Amino acid sequence: MLHIGILGHSVPGSAHCYQSITRYGEERLGAYQHPDITLDCVPMGRSMPAWESGDRAAVRAILAESVERLARAGCDFYVCPDNTAHLALDLPGPALALPGLHIAEVVAAEAAARGFRCVGVLGTRWTMTASMYPEAFAAHSIASRAPSPADQDDIQRITFDELVRGVFTSAARDRFAAVVDTLRADGCDAVALVCTEHPLLLTPDASPLPTLNSTELLARAAVEAALADNVT
Repeated sequence: MLHIGILGHSVPGSAHCYQSITRYGEERLGAYQHPDITLDCVPMGRSMPAWESGDRAAVRAILAESVERLARAGCDFYVCPDNTAHLALDLPGPALALPGLHIAEVVAAEAAARGFRCVGVLGTRWTMTASMYPEAFAAHSIASRAPSPADQDDIQRITFDELVRGVFTSAARDRFAAVVDTLRADGCDAVALVCTEHPLLLTPDASPLPTLNSTELLARAAVEAALADNVT
């Protein structure tokens, strides 16, 4: 069984991923069982200036430090539940110390398996405006939609002013639900919650559309890869 490394970025999202892996591991292996896990999380404050200035190469270098530490801890592969971080990890550069699972590919595969035809994308502004998810969905012949610029502004503000700091309010939940309802009216039949904190706020019972929880899906994929002794 392979040793899973979690490349953390935000605190709530990292904790959510860790707990999801242990929960799914117990489902697969029995009580109190799961693959070995090591979590490494560089403080987000180190990378935020680079995110805000658009210096993704600098972000990649910071994240690469975490991957190196995971390798030294004995991990066989890593998963990063932070979708936006993959925009930096995907850049050309020195090889990372471990192979990893790509969160967008995991989410798109689940959308295809569930038969969705058009998926709304809720994440940070950087993720919502990037080509990463449209390309991942298109590989499965699935269309995708991003919220309007005004809705993206609200999502970005709530995410960084509240959610990554562990603040979850009913007002924020209602605002997210309204954005999803607009995506539903625009033809989406599902919504991908592709920021680690978003599924903690907008639970399936509060969403106007079926949800794709990127953190939970990545956790399940990590456990399956660990049990299969194979990372592709």
